[in-house]
Amino acid sequence: MSCIKSLFATRLYHAALSELGQAVDQSELKSSCLTIAEDDEAGQAWCEKNDFPGYTSYSSLNDLDWRFPIFRNVIQALDKHVEAFGKDLEFDLSEKKVTLDSLWINILPFGGIHTAHIHPHSVISGTTYVAMPEGTSAIKFEDPRLTMMMAAPTQTKDAREELRSFIYAKPQVGDVLLWESWLRHEVPMNMVDEDRISVSFNYSCS
Repeated sequence: MSCIKSLFATRLYHAALSELGQAVDQSELKSSCLTIAEDDEAGQAWCEKNDFPGYTSYSSLNDLDWRFPIFRNVIQALDKHVEAFGKDLEFDLSEKKVTLDSLWINILPFGGIHTAHIHPHSVISGTTYVAMPEGTSAIKFEDPRLTMMMAAPTQTKDAREELRSFIYAKPQVGDVLLWESWLRHEVPMNMVDEDRISVSFNYSCS
């Protein structure tokens, strides 16, 4: 009897941030992100120097939870989601723990783009979404086997999701996405006039 099964699964976690842990006020989180972006001169200078189209606190601030208490609520909720995702991934942690390594703000205006990348030196990465205007960019995930497919033909347009080379996820405000940090991803160009705002993070194992 013939059998076809899927191997080497790539998992993507999608939930409402406030589903686990303390509720997060999204309006307060949005205003906090905008205030930080306006005041963070070091971050603004880094973005200008590196031609980053928009704003990120990635290279300038590592104390968001000290600056605005709302980020403490975000982290408390994220910790619970990451714990749940780690159980799904069946990590054998032994005496180790998966803990927050970094947390940063991203603001992409019209024309803003975040090119394809991975997150080295961490095990779980993700984003929670603060402002997703109608028509703004989804996040695009790439099949990690893509460079090894060589002569494989492309899939049909209606191929099952797990067989596609690229997956686009369109979360709502207040959602959180988690994935393993080796998974290549990008944010295509924001083609609407309003800012796309998110908070991204890495968790490492130690």
